[in-house]
Amino acid sequence: MALSFRQSEILEIARAEGRVVVEDLAHRFDVTLQTIRRDLSELADLGHLDRVHGGAVARTGVANLGYEQRRRMNEGAKAAIARACAAAIPENCSLILNLGTTTEAVAQELLTHRNITVVTNNMNVANSLAVNPGCEIMVAGGALRRSDGGLVGELTTQFFEQFKVDIAVIGTSALDRDGDLLDFDLAEVRVSKAIIRQARKVFLVCDHSKLDRSAPARLASLSEITVLFTDQPLPPDLAQKCADWGTQVVVAG
Repeated sequence: MALSFRQSEILEIARAEGRVVVEDLAHRFDVTLQTIRRDLSELADLGHLDRVHGGAVARTGVANLGYEQRRRMNEGAKAAIARACAAAIPENCSLILNLGTTTEAVAQELLTHRNITVVTNNMNVANSLAVNPGCEIMVAGGALRRSDGGLVGELTTQFFEQFKVDIAVIGTSALDRDGDLLDFDLAEVRVSKAIIRQARKVFLVCDHSKLDRSAPARLASLSEITVLFTDQPLPPDLAQKCADWGTQVVVAG
C-alpha cells in the first residue's frame, strides 16, 4: 500500500521525534482527529508505527534517523563534545566505546592517546582507532547492523560481560526532562545496559538536540552517569537533578 503525502509526513515526524500526538497532527495538517487516527492505524498496520494512547511511537529498531543524516547533524557540537570527553580520558586506561556518531567523534580524538585498550561494538570506532599504534582494540561479536556498522544482539552482550573497564563512553538517541536516556532499538539497549554495568565510570556524550527528541525504549538514567558531556547548558530542572544525583555536567565549547 502506497502512503499518502500526509502519512509520509507523519512517518518522518515520528522517526525524527520518536512519538506523535493525534491532536498535534490534526492541528498541523488541518484535518479531523478521526482522520489522523485512521492514518496512524494504517501506518501501524503496515508496521511503521506502534499505536499508544493519544498517538503513536516510531517502531522500535527502525525509527531512528539514517546514519549519514545523524552523522552530519550538529557536527561542530559533536566535535567540541568529543574533544572535551577525550581530554578527560587519561592514557594507560581501558575503555568501552559503543554505538553512535558522537562516540565515533570521540574515537577520532583518541588517535594520539597511548597505551589504551578500547573495547567496542562499533566497526567505525575500530577502523578509526586502527591507525593508533598505542591503542589495543577488542571488537565484539554479534549481528552486524549494516546501516551504521554496529554489532548488537545476545552475543554482543555476552562479550561485554567479560570485561571490567575504567571508562565507558556511550551515546543516546534522546534525553528526556526526567533524566532518562532513551533509544529506539531494544537490542542496542540491552547491549548498552551491559556496558554501563561493566564500567567503573560512565561518560555520556550527548548534544543539545537530544533533548528535543523522544524514543520508546529506556536505556538508563542520568543518575547512573559519571559525567555528561554536552554543548549547551541543561534546562534548570534537569541541571538540578544532575546536581542531586552527583552527575557532573561538562558544557563543551
